[in-house]
Amino acid sequence: MIIRIVQLFLALGFLVFVHELGHFAFARLFKVRVEKFYMFFNPWFSLVRIKKYDGVWHVKLFAKNADEEWAKHPESTEWGLGWLPFGGYCAIAGMVDETHKTEDLASEPQPWEFRSKPVWQRMLIILGGILVNFISALLIFIMLFWHWGSDKLPLRNSENGLWYSQILIDEGFQQQDKILTIDGVEPEVRGDILQMLIIQGKRDVRVLRGTDTVSLMMSEDLAQRFLAQTNAHDKVEREKSRADDNYKKKSLELVTEWIPNVIDTVLPESAAAFAGLQKGDSIVAVAGVETPCFSILSQELQHHPCDSIDIDYYRAGEAQTARVFLGDQCVLGVAPVYHPQYEHTDYTLWQAIPVGIKNGWDVLVAYVTQMRLIFTKEGAQSVGGFGAIGSMFPDYWSWPGFWSMTAFLSIALAFMNFLPIPALDGGYILFLLVEMITRKKPSDKFLEIANEVGFWVLIALLIYANGNDIIRYFF
Repeated sequence: MIIRIVQLFLALGFLVFVHELGHFAFARLFKVRVEKFYMFFNPWFSLVRIKKYDGVWHVKLFAKNADEEWAKHPESTEWGLGWLPFGGYCAIAGMVDETHKTEDLASEPQPWEFRSKPVWQRMLIILGGILVNFISALLIFIMLFWHWGSDKLPLRNSENGLWYSQILIDEGFQQQDKILTIDGVEPEVRGDILQMLIIQGKRDVRVLRGTDTVSLMMSEDLAQRFLAQTNAHDKVEREKSRADDNYKKKSLELVTEWIPNVIDTVLPESAAAFAGLQKGDSIVAVAGVETPCFSILSQELQHHPCDSIDIDYYRAGEAQTARVFLGDQCVLGVAPVYHPQYEHTDYTLWQAIPVGIKNGWDVLVAYVTQMRLIFTKEGAQSVGGFGAIGSMFPDYWSWPGFWSMTAFLSIALAFMNFLPIPALDGGYILFLLVEMITRKKPSDKFLEIANEVGFWVLIALLIYANGNDIIRYFF
C-alpha cells in the first residue's frame, strides 16, 4: 500500500505540474501575467511561498496567503506548495476563475491581462494544460518503447486455445476456442479481446473450434453483465482480504490462456507438498470435478476454504488420488508447466516515435470509448476516486509500470479537462467557442456563476467517486 501511495502522489504531482505549466507557458508567451503558480491547493495558508522582486528571491514557510508587501509586486509570479493535494492552479491576471471574482476585475482591462487578449490567444492559454498533458503522455510512451522495448504474448502463440469465463461460455464460447476475428478484425493479444468486446462493444466473433469455423453474436448487454460480475467478484475478494491481511486479491479474468494442469513446481510446506504431489503429476479433478486446465483448477479450489478434498491426478500414466487440506486462501501451492512464447521488440528512437504516438492515441480512444459505460448502473458503481487510481499501480516498484500508468493518467486528465463543464478547461473552451461564433463575450458575472456551479458539480463527482472507494473498502 505504501508503494502504491508513493507512486500515486508522484504521478499526480507530476501531472498537475505539467498541466499548470502548459497554462503558464502560453500565458507568458502572450505576455499575460501569472499571479500565482501552485502545486496543490492552499486555502488560508501555504506550506511554501516563493516570489522574486527587487532582484531577490523571497521564501516563506507555513505562511498565511495574505501579504501586503508581496502584493506590491504583481508583475512577478508567486510560486507555492499548498497543503491540500487535490490538484493545483495558475492564477492568471484578468481571468474569471476560482481565484478571481468579478469585483476583482472592476477596473479597465490592462494589456497584461487575460481578458484583454484576442480570443485565439485566450483559447491557446486554456488549451495549454490539455495539450501539455497529452504531449507528455506521448513522450513517456516514446521513451518507454525506446528504453525498454515491448513484450507481447500473441494469441497465435496460444497453441492450446483459450480459457473463457462463465460469462463468455453463456455467450456460446467453448473452452479452447481460438478467436479468429472480432467484427472482422484479428485481435493480436488477450487484452484486445477485453478492449473489443467490453469497452468497444463489438459483437460479431468468429472462432476456430477444432477444425471448424464458428460464428458467435455477443449480447448487447455483455459489458454491463461483465461489470456487474466484476463488482460482485471484487466485493468477495475485499471480504477475504479484510479477513486475512496476507490474502492477495485476485482479479476477475474475462479470458486467459489455456494452461494444462501438469505440475512444474511444488512449493515447500504447501498443501500440495504435504499431500505428496510431485513435479510431473497431471491433476485431472478436484473433489470429483474435472479440472482440465489451471484456471479451472484455481476456480474449483475457491469452493473449498479450510476443507479436506480429494485431488485426482496421473503420475507416470497411473491414476492416483491424494487427500489435501486447503487453508482459508484455497491455494494448492503448485505452479504448472508453462512456457509462454513472448515476443520482444527493441526500438531505436526514430522507430519508437511513431509507435509511442500510436499507442498514446489508442489509449485515448479506448478511454473515451469506455466512458459510455459510466452512464450505466454497473459502470457508475465501478467509478472510483484516489483509492481506485492508486490500486492501478503495481504493488512493487517498477519504473516501466510507474511511467506507463502515469502516461495513462496524463491522457485521462487531458480528456477529463476537455469536458465542457464550467470550472474545467473544457468549460472555458466552450464559452470561448460561443464568443467566436456570436462575436459576443459572455459577461464576467455569468462566467463567475457558471464556474461556481461547475465547481460544486465537480465537488459532488469527487465525493461520489471517493465515496465509492470508501464503501468498497469498508462494506
